[in-house]
Amino acid sequence: MMNVMNFEGGYQAVIAYDPEIEMFRGEFVGLNGGADFYAKDAESLRREGQISLEVFLRMCAEDGVSPRKGQGKFALRLPPEVYQKAVVAAAAEGKSLNTFITNAVREAVAH
Repeated sequence: MMNVMNFEGGYQAVIAYDPEIEMFRGEFVGLNGGADFYAKDAESLRREGQISLEVFLRMCAEDGVSPRKGQGKFALRLPPEVYQKAVVAAAAEGKSLNTFITNAVREAVAH
């Protein structure tokens, strides 16, 4: 994956460059809260990311909460014509719409 930095424990951060401050910004995804970090180069970015993650994990442990989000639940709004086509395609495959969409997302992120 592009612009993704991997950390121990399977944690991942999306990396972007902020030209206004001339720094890279990393933001951890899939966490039960926010954790981000900034640096001017890749080596410093990894170091700052590790520090940010350690602080976040320590705070979660102190508060007795899971650091990762639970089940991936979200509302999906589709244009009516896309929704209808998805319902038909799912039924044609003998699947629920949820399973059909889950499989489509799984396939998209596997590449």
